[in-house]
Amino acid sequence: MRWQHPIRGLVSPIEFIPVAEETGLINVINTWVLQSACHQLSIWQHYPVTPEPLTMSVNLSARLFLQPNFVEQIDQIIYENKINPAYLELEITESVIMENTDAIKIILQQLKQRKIKLIMDDFGTGFSSLSYLHSFPLNALKIDKSFVKRMQENKENMGLVPAMIGIANSMGMSAIAEGVETQEQLAQLRSLNCNFAQGYLFSKPIKQQLALELLTSAPQW
Repeated sequence: MRWQHPIRGLVSPIEFIPVAEETGLINVINTWVLQSACHQLSIWQHYPVTPEPLTMSVNLSARLFLQPNFVEQIDQIIYENKINPAYLELEITESVIMENTDAIKIILQQLKQRKIKLIMDDFGTGFSSLSYLHSFPLNALKIDKSFVKRMQENKENMGLVPAMIGIANSMGMSAIAEGVETQEQLAQLRSLNCNFAQGYLFSKPIKQQLALELLTSAPQW
């Protein structure tokens, strides 16, 4: 998908998010994405053949967490779509917890009280220290795909991936590897006892109905 900007012309998906943040549209977009994701989760969960438990993971901009009514918005979306918040995962970047630490900590604790799962996205690419991980109620760390790629390039040394998995497990969190594209990468991650993986090996982005067919087919890797 490409977006048309009246002055700059075509805006690529990579450029779109910064433009949305600059123009103040990112909060509206984030709220729409969360609403749409929860609505779709509700639909899928009502299919009798849908495997349980089915969760929905949603990326959120750091700016949305600074909205004064952020938690109330989430409560309203959950109520309107009649979903169990325990099946909702919110992915945040390290920049979220690096700014306004005390305020963000309160918000994350409120989300945790609602049983919503919290995941740090692109772990290892930011600047937060390990002490921050102890201070926030995170459920999982997502290992950035750049580290997974290097792991395969240097087969004798898997780089930082084993350490990242160890950090997650030592803190009672799950480790999720991003950008898995080959069976070899998956085998390496299994040997390291990585909890979860995602990437094109399993599926590229697909439409809602095709996603349901994928779920009900119970594929094995």
